[in-house]
Amino acid sequence: MADNYLENQYESYLARKAAIGKKTAKKKPIVKVQRLQSEAIEALKDIIAQPSFRMPFDIFREHLYSAEDLYKGYLLGKPGSFKDCYDQQVYSHYLKMGKSATDIKETLARTLHDHSMTNAMNDFLAHFDERQAVGIMGGHGLLRTDEAYRQVVMVSKTLAENGCLMVSGGGPGAMEATHLGAWMAGRTETETDDALAILKEAPSFKDKLWLDTALQVMKKYPQEHTVSLGVPTWLYGHEPATPFATHIAKYFDNSIREDSILTIAKGGIIYSPGSAGTMQEIFQEAVQNHYLSFGYASPMIFLNKKYWTEEMPVYLLMEHLVQKGKYKNLLMTLTDSTDEIVKTILEFREK
Repeated sequence: MADNYLENQYESYLARKAAIGKKTAKKKPIVKVQRLQSEAIEALKDIIAQPSFRMPFDIFREHLYSAEDLYKGYLLGKPGSFKDCYDQQVYSHYLKMGKSATDIKETLARTLHDHSMTNAMNDFLAHFDERQAVGIMGGHGLLRTDEAYRQVVMVSKTLAENGCLMVSGGGPGAMEATHLGAWMAGRTETETDDALAILKEAPSFKDKLWLDTALQVMKKYPQEHTVSLGVPTWLYGHEPATPFATHIAKYFDNSIREDSILTIAKGGIIYSPGSAGTMQEIFQEAVQNHYLSFGYASPMIFLNKKYWTEEMPVYLLMEHLVQKGKYKNLLMTLTDSTDEIVKTILEFREK
């Protein structure tokens, strides 16, 4: 089926090319694309007929997602409606077709969607100096009741108030704390603690009221001035995207997503306690800094001395490798201090 489909589309494409310039040539309806810049996708506009791609997601999406987009269909106070929202409908389709899909139309549709996400994200980032973007990495399982959650919130809040664009993987836990901090930028510590008190009613993303409590905070404390960027993935679709991120680039391909987060955060990355995913991000970022992939190295800040030297002694390993000359250009900081983190990031931005 797939071979016949491609054959027919290719023959149709050749026929259309041959008819260019002939006023009598009749073109079939095509997908309307306004802003995609890729030459490959521009060529596909002549190939892909709208009826051929009936997907539950927008293949040629022009803008980043918002929480309203992803959670369209969710009814506040009715957790059972979560499965009906746009995000979960796409995730169900993703699982049905396979995380590593083999259907040619499905894989092409996902690729075009992700390309659109990258274009939309680049348009968004064009409004910022590249050193404004600061990432926070950490575990998705971090509870809202944990003191470490509050610390990430306060770090992010302070950085956002100082003009930083906060970026994360866009999920729950430390990622949500990142965007909550940016969301509460400009508000008092008392208001922030009130928001945290509301969220503590549903400590884990597995709790039924996890989304409801977040929406309650957003309604009580609307944010109109500060933006943040979340970059989640349907590969981990069981981890809901935090609604506190004002702009969301959600990908199917996690490898593109992971690389994008690290590439975007040229203003530095803060590593709060996390597991395998966070460690992967540490070493990926170390490669970019070692080779000065973008012309300079960015700060790598390890938050929680005990965790990164005892429980998960990655910092000690990297420090040893730097001393041996195996790693170069790493700007590493190990700290428990919110003030030190903010000072390090802001001083680097001014260089």
